[in-house]
Amino acid sequence: MSEQRFDGRAVLVTGASSGLGAAAVRRFAAAGGRVYAAARDQERLAEVAASCAGGEVLFGPLDVSSPQDCRAAVAATVEAFGRLDVLVNNAGRHDFRRTTEVTDDEWAHDVATNLSGAFFMSQAAIPHLLETGGNIVNVASVAGVMGEAYSAAYTAAKHGVVGLTKALAVEYLKTPLRVNCVCPGGMDTPQAHDISVPEGADWELIMRVAAQRGFMAADDVAAIIVFLASDDARAVHGSIQLVDAGHRAG
Repeated sequence: MSEQRFDGRAVLVTGASSGLGAAAVRRFAAAGGRVYAAARDQERLAEVAASCAGGEVLFGPLDVSSPQDCRAAVAATVEAFGRLDVLVNNAGRHDFRRTTEVTDDEWAHDVATNLSGAFFMSQAAIPHLLETGGNIVNVASVAGVMGEAYSAAYTAAKHGVVGLTKALAVEYLKTPLRVNCVCPGGMDTPQAHDISVPEGADWELIMRVAAQRGFMAADDVAAIIVFLASDDARAVHGSIQLVDAGHRAG
């Protein structure tokens, strides 16, 4: 596996200001990629860009709940690098709520952030990816393949990301475009340490999605994303990759 396997290739990563997105940006850059890191927090994006070794990292604003922002981020990447080879749909947000207490706005926001953003990013990116024979790596969750308590909107959206991956993989089966999905379990990220659950929530139910081996490092999951985006995974298309420290093995 070449250490510079993304040399000259342009990569767009959403949700890139921390956690898994930031880890993916660093790995793509280290592999020679030209990376456009997109998220809402520009100050943190600047810190991520400064922490990268190798490659070229630019960054810009993106709120994936806005279809206009999604199209603008793709356009900015192509304008900066002249091409687009990889789209990583990583942006998302997980909030625990009792289903009966979810407001209309909260439902709409959760779906927009965790599912619609991936759709609109992909829609804008696909014409460019078809030109380069590129690929999409979607980031879902173990909640995309199983139920998670107090997370109806998030779980429904992440199941949708899995379905989106499969639908695109079939639609573009006769082209060079590849589309794959990673479903991570619990990772040691800032978001994981900022969990707020409903008062009186049943922790036994919440912990049903937790792996016995504990939190994974975000960088270890980023390594799988980079592999799927590389030519080393050229035979992998339409796959749903569980990266969960064995939680779903039993």
